[in-house]
Amino acid sequence: MKKEYKLLYAFAIIKFILPYLLQNSYYQPQRDEFLYLAEAHHLAWGYMEVPPLLSVFAWFTNLFGTSMFWLKFWPSLFGGLTYLIVGRIILSFGGKVFALFLGLLPFIFSAYLRVHFLFQPNFLEIFFWTMIAFTILRFIQTEKNIYLYLFGISAGLGMLSKYSVAFFIISILLALLITRNRKIFLNKHLYLASLIGFLIFLPNLLWQFRYHFPVIEHMRELHQFQLQYVSPVGFLIDQLLMNLPVVFIWIAGLYFVVFKEDGKYRVFGWAYLLVILILLYFQGKNYYSLGVYPVLFAFGAVQLERFAVKHSNVWKFVFIAIPFASGIPLIPLYLPVYKPEKLAAYYKAKHIEKTGFLKWEDLRNHPLPQDFGDMLGWKEMTEKTAKAYSSLSDEEKKNTFIFADNYGQAGAINYYGKKYNLPETYSDNASFLYWLPDSGHIDNVLLITDDKQEMQHDFLKDFSSSTLVDSVTNPFAREHGSLIIILKGANEKFNQMFKEKIAADKARFKR
Repeated sequence: MKKEYKLLYAFAIIKFILPYLLQNSYYQPQRDEFLYLAEAHHLAWGYMEVPPLLSVFAWFTNLFGTSMFWLKFWPSLFGGLTYLIVGRIILSFGGKVFALFLGLLPFIFSAYLRVHFLFQPNFLEIFFWTMIAFTILRFIQTEKNIYLYLFGISAGLGMLSKYSVAFFIISILLALLITRNRKIFLNKHLYLASLIGFLIFLPNLLWQFRYHFPVIEHMRELHQFQLQYVSPVGFLIDQLLMNLPVVFIWIAGLYFVVFKEDGKYRVFGWAYLLVILILLYFQGKNYYSLGVYPVLFAFGAVQLERFAVKHSNVWKFVFIAIPFASGIPLIPLYLPVYKPEKLAAYYKAKHIEKTGFLKWEDLRNHPLPQDFGDMLGWKEMTEKTAKAYSSLSDEEKKNTFIFADNYGQAGAINYYGKKYNLPETYSDNASFLYWLPDSGHIDNVLLITDDKQEMQHDFLKDFSSSTLVDSVTNPFAREHGSLIIILKGANEKFNQMFKEKIAADKARFKR
């Protein structure tokens, strides 16, 4: 095996291991991770928020014991695999050791460090975007039809991981059409490969049809509560901030595809531009574009290595020093390497609030990034819920319905609640709506809510008693202040209202 291939695999292993070494063990699973783990208990061809592929890996995580190691295994693994593809692109252009090392740095000193340690669809999306780019590149280089079939498979599996993969599929096809590579559309194998990709995706498409295309409703709500606040200028600035220590690498990659190799690979420059324009039009979040950069990092690593060899090896030290010098201080922004108090103090000392990294969906700055706030308070919440449940008599427990306002609360209590023998916690939020029982009389409700005014609502009159038991007190948790309430003696009015509300909500999503 050539030295370069040995180093490629060694660097991929480093990429896999590094997040485990950096994240502080104080933190718990992130809010969304609880949802995706819950989906594995209800395997289906689709869910309200995402396609089904992630739930398969969640099923394996549950099978292996749901420890933090296995929860983080899959994003870390696919991070390493994504780097392997980048490395293969580099080697296909004759890149050497320096280029391989340069191609690794963006996975350490940019937003990919966080993406590849969160069990969310993004790590699959980035992998398949990179695979799609790799297959088109290899077809251009070799004209072997096997790469078109790999393109179709990657596109199909990508669509089963996250719907935004469609943005890159559309962009790369349009880019092929407007460049010299348009002759690919005369190849019948492209259409056969596309058919294979469509058949892979078809079960989810049929599921969407059956449930009234909940992805449209999900996107509507996403736009109403989050995307409408995304500004074009902010989105473009964030493209730089997400990759700040390694910006020069992907800019070099853009230069390579536009001006080098006689423009043979200009398709990837057009694809990048089209992705950015599409996301600007739809007001996409900044990280929606992360999948388009790995291929540019590969091209950039090749270009910078050639530049250094041609001019002076001193440039190699410069190209490595920049990411290390500017990237190491930023690592605490990508992963929670310290406990909350120390991390918050670090941000304050470095004036991180000026960068936007501490801004949550409420558009306000907080002591920690939102993702980190979503990794705290869950154990406390579950312990206090279990304590409230244990205060009930055995007879009351038999008729008590544990209900949470949001999927994070419900997922976390189900995740940690096994230790306390808690019954299943339900919610009408996100895909948890599908799993609510359709019938049954409710006598008592153990309610977990993020509504601080819950005790003032009129529906409490439909219970014989309502008691505020406790709340989440961790000041750094996004769930800080969430209430735990015991409601006893529900009357028929409440039961009828609750049954009709759930039936109406479910009816919106099922034919």
